[in-house]
Amino acid sequence: MSAEQPAPGSRSRVAKILATVLLPGQDGVPFADRLCAECVRTLDVSGAALILMNDFDNLGVVAVTDGPAARMEELQFATGEGPCVDASRTGRPVLMPDVGNGALERWPGYGSGLLTTTVQAVFAFPLQVGAIRIGVLDLYRDTTGGLTEDHFIEALAFADAAVLLLLHLQGDTNGGRQANAMFDAIGRNAAIHQATGMIAVQLSVNLAEALLRLRAHAYAADISMAAVAADVVSRKLRFDHTSAGIATPEGR
Repeated sequence: MSAEQPAPGSRSRVAKILATVLLPGQDGVPFADRLCAECVRTLDVSGAALILMNDFDNLGVVAVTDGPAARMEELQFATGEGPCVDASRTGRPVLMPDVGNGALERWPGYGSGLLTTTVQAVFAFPLQVGAIRIGVLDLYRDTTGGLTEDHFIEALAFADAAVLLLLHLQGDTNGGRQANAMFDAIGRNAAIHQATGMIAVQLSVNLAEALLRLRAHAYAADISMAAVAADVVSRKLRFDHTSAGIATPEGR
């Protein structure tokens, strides 16, 4: 799962994955979306997502398949917990073959949302270059059960391919079309960081507390953090000192 040290014996498989993902003539589908679609096609999973992260923060979703996967990624970002967060923090895969057995206890906020979807199993693979964290590859399945040994090895190869793909996109400094999804993800988070700073001033709290309040409001209102941040930045919402991150219209 590191660009410097791919899993043993996986180099040829990583090369084949990238050859498929980078194959011309796929109607302009971004590379990251192709990678997620190939995960679903190959790994006996029903959804996949590629997340950009660093040592300190979830920078956003680069690509995600349709269905519950998109909702789960938004929920991980809103709650600040989940398999993606744990995998990035520990540098190890997080494997939960039956979300009904442990997800709620491990991730109260994320787990409660997870149990309302058709997702039955989730697997998260950290993406690293040496000790540097750059992202996570999340896999979702709508049936219970762990990955087979072959699928686990294949998932590791996909994680290595995802590392190389993210590095390629980060190196596209000319604003190429294929890099847009990654830059858009970072841009969306820039608004969240701006809103966090505004909330910190409104409440006279530190940035960590302000981000928790923003997350709590998004979670309680069942809307995205990006939507809450946009309202804060545009001054449609102003946070007060009530519980659960409740916000009131600016000027009240």
